[in-house]
Amino acid sequence: MDEGVTERLAAIRQEGKSYFDDVNPAHDWFHVERVYTLGESLARAEEADIETVRLAALLHDIGRKAEDEGRIENHAEWGAETAAEILDREGYSTERITAVSHCIRAHRYSAAPEPRTIEAKVLSDADNLDALGAIGVARTFTYGAQHNSPIVDPELPPESDSSPAGETSVNHLHKKILQLPDRMYTEAGLNRAKDRHEFVQAYLNQLNGEIRAER
Repeated sequence: MDEGVTERLAAIRQEGKSYFDDVNPAHDWFHVERVYTLGESLARAEEADIETVRLAALLHDIGRKAEDEGRIENHAEWGAETAAEILDREGYSTERITAVSHCIRAHRYSAAPEPRTIEAKVLSDADNLDALGAIGVARTFTYGAQHNSPIVDPELPPESDSSPAGETSVNHLHKKILQLPDRMYTEAGLNRAKDRHEFVQAYLNQLNGEIRAER
């Protein structure tokens, strides 16, 4: 990576990070950095444009805090538009801005357009991978605590929970997180998702045994 690209990327990283003061730990700047690293790895495996993926990863959640606070409705849509303004100020080409904006607009688990480019598919997979595995379990319980959701309700098993995302953190793991491998768009993403999926399933098996006092 040449010096000019490195300097501009550092400026984008700094700009992106400025949106993450006092945020929910489940969607903090460390999440962004993990998605960035995962995105780089998947981009190389899928021969995607790595600069587009890097920029999209750094800016994909800049609207999350505003959505959580009820100031905007859709952090992906708002983030795509705001990212375009940021990239334009930094002198990126129209082509690059369009590509990054689409990645951000299409990364969301729900209420988003389908990713049309390999770069958008890579970003979506990287974001979903960070919701799986050990870090995914930790993020689920962190998010649940922030929203006063019970860890588990033995009288409300997942199959009886009619809410789309689950009324408890454990039900959320069953109803959403365990389904993420089915939403992977790339082969590289799916390969990683399988291992993380197995961890979540093993964790839930252990937890269920403890809840029932069988372990």
